[in-house]
Amino acid sequence: MSRNNGLDRRAFLKNAGMTALVGVVSGSPPAVTTAAGSVLGPPVGKYDFDTVYNRVGTHCVKWDQQIRTYGKDNIAVGMGIADMDFKAAPAITKALLERIQHENWGYLDLPGSYAESILNWNKRRYRVEINPDLMMHSTGVHPALISALRAFSPPGSKVLVQSPTYNAFYTDITLVGCKAEENPLKLVGGRYSMDFEDLERRISHDTNTLILCNPQNPTGNCWSRDDLATLGEICLRRRVVVLADEIHCDFVNKAHTYTPFSTLDNEEVVRNSITFKAASKSFNLAATKVAYMFSTNADYMARVKATGHRQELNTLGVVASQAAYNEGEEWLDQVVAYIEGNHDFVEKFVSANMPLAKVTKPQGTYLAWLDVTSLADKIDAQRLAADANKSRSPQTAAVTPETMVERFFVKHAKVQMNQGASYGYGGAGHMRMNIATSRKLVETALTNMANACKNV
Repeated sequence: MSRNNGLDRRAFLKNAGMTALVGVVSGSPPAVTTAAGSVLGPPVGKYDFDTVYNRVGTHCVKWDQQIRTYGKDNIAVGMGIADMDFKAAPAITKALLERIQHENWGYLDLPGSYAESILNWNKRRYRVEINPDLMMHSTGVHPALISALRAFSPPGSKVLVQSPTYNAFYTDITLVGCKAEENPLKLVGGRYSMDFEDLERRISHDTNTLILCNPQNPTGNCWSRDDLATLGEICLRRRVVVLADEIHCDFVNKAHTYTPFSTLDNEEVVRNSITFKAASKSFNLAATKVAYMFSTNADYMARVKATGHRQELNTLGVVASQAAYNEGEEWLDQVVAYIEGNHDFVEKFVSANMPLAKVTKPQGTYLAWLDVTSLADKIDAQRLAADANKSRSPQTAAVTPETMVERFFVKHAKVQMNQGASYGYGGAGHMRMNIATSRKLVETALTNMANACKNV
């Protein structure tokens, strides 16, 4: 990167102490059990995801925000915010560079080819037929969800979520003046399932919407067709609109299937829903601020439009997303396979080397959901959180035991993850780990964490 842009890569490496990226925190490597030989197998495919791609100094949340929060000497691996550390698909970079050659940035007349790329992608990969007249655009899934909530859920009403669930849903619900009603998932043997009896009980006269996350963040569930059909039938009968966030849909592990809500057999169930998607998670384009939503129900889309929802998009985001959908499929398929290899590595490593933690390989997403209950008990996280809350400012969020586990790993392993309590009921005793990075960094993080746990 150029010094003229204030992004001198060598300086960032030096200043951030990034030598920790290729080794453990300190001392000799511990006696841990990894896969036979190197954690990296022979190259597979045309794209390189093994080489560590340094993002420090680019003002990214996943790395730079954590360095700013905890100090440059306390972060060896950022594994929190859900974006990927890989270089973008070459087709995206090529398209952006070509557009930048035209040095004018006036108002965008949204090209029909952009909508066509969305329609073709969903039809080709998932047999989803989207009516372009019933599709709306947005600068992100969150603004789209907020518009939908405003259309169907009056202030003071309840919005159903299946917890633990994506923590930003709670923010969206609060922003529109509503209250989250949690329908806890059932956890048995490390696997989560829907609790339909509890779901029915929680629907009242002022429950108008349910936010469905499929594949589910943070648990990694890819909900079955039967699960979705049962949920959809309950919501239809009880007049609850299903808002289906399917942004993680392209990350599904072998032997599992992503079922789009819009492909369910009952057309009335499908009409009682709006689906939200983007290329941003699949191709790591969060910074470009482009997403879309669609339905088979014209009245529903008209109600969302009536909230004042704006469809203004970022020009470079449109260019990037269109290139991703039209030319990035091979890159995506390879990165999904690589991440599944990371999931396998995490599951084996934790089982062999971290008795104070448990993890079950998820069905989808690039997120590992670690059970750290034993570690929290070992470090007396409950007491530490209570002590921290005695001196905290009333303006700051309450410290949870999971916050103390997060701080433990930062201090003793130089690894930052997201604390589970922020994902609502059921998140206690858990940490969310983003493993969409080089396997070298995954190994570094886990080795550091194993060391930290052994020294408790």
